[in-house]
Amino acid sequence: MPVIGLATGRGTGPELAVVFEQVLAALTADHPTGVRIIRPDRLYHSYVSLRTEGDPARVQWLTAQDADHYEDFCRNLAARGATALFRTAINAQSLYLVRQRLRAVKVDLLRADGTSVLLVRDQAQGFYTGENQHAPGRLTRTLTFSRDITEAVIEYAVRRSRREWPDGRIDRVVMAYKFHLLDGAFDHWVADVADRLGLRIEVFQPDTVNRNLIAHGLPERTLVIAGNEWADIMHVVLLDRFGAERQENRCTENVYLGLGDAGPVEYQTVHGSADDLAGRDLVNPVATIRAAALVAERHAGVPGAVGAVEAALTALERQGVGTPDLGGEHSTTAVADALVDLLTTARAAGPAHAALDHSS
Repeated sequence: MPVIGLATGRGTGPELAVVFEQVLAALTADHPTGVRIIRPDRLYHSYVSLRTEGDPARVQWLTAQDADHYEDFCRNLAARGATALFRTAINAQSLYLVRQRLRAVKVDLLRADGTSVLLVRDQAQGFYTGENQHAPGRLTRTLTFSRDITEAVIEYAVRRSRREWPDGRIDRVVMAYKFHLLDGAFDHWVADVADRLGLRIEVFQPDTVNRNLIAHGLPERTLVIAGNEWADIMHVVLLDRFGAERQENRCTENVYLGLGDAGPVEYQTVHGSADDLAGRDLVNPVATIRAAALVAERHAGVPGAVGAVEAALTALERQGVGTPDLGGEHSTTAVADALVDLLTTARAAGPAHAALDHSS
């Protein structure tokens, strides 16, 4: 029986968790053993919910509590053989404590007009993973870069690129980091691992990567390994550059290198917790629906789940079914119910059912 984790943050997290379960259940209805979902016994804070908790010392304590609990949940999932985890948005500071400890990278493959970019975002080191020290009227944030984390991120990125491009051809490997502030150590580490891997890896400052992207574009296959500070901002720009949908409709994938190959892959919505919509049944569920499809196809033995969901989403768009942020007039529940109805009808009719013919 596939084991899937489901972690929920505040804000619109509980509403999206229901959507994830609903769509995953529809997609795995014919699974011979079913799918087991494991949840933590904690509703994690969003940034907005933390702001209501009082002074910075209280926020700091709650942040640490959430981080410790979520790290334990991820480790327990790995020990129980879970291969995937869906997480709604939680407070970024808690999350990055976990990403530092478990050495996380975020992965997104972007394609357009014969060009593809594999973006591997280093979430395990740098400013986002720093630690705070408080003094009266002053906060000092200390960050760390290390050779072993840098090598682990590069090695994973290369392995992943060979999985995405099975013939092994990579036209260019680019790293976007503020390496010029690190006394020459960072590019020295990169040169060593590049030599060991037999690859040419170019390390640029982020503004140079931006200039080259604007002026020259990218080769057909480009692996971009990026510091979190640049990739966090530029991810949405790359989505636009490659004609991808708005980030609110997308899910993305995080890999915890510290949990090893057997650790669960974490899927998340790209958008935040949208606390202003909490409890109103209006949050856009499309990214969550897509995450459920990826989990079903990659981790729960449901081939074709992604294609079926994409076809159903296209059908809903044609019918004008969507939440207000997409120009529609439907609730979160109505969109999810309509999509599940399409999936259920298609399953009952068999593979020839025209409503979900992905070629239509």
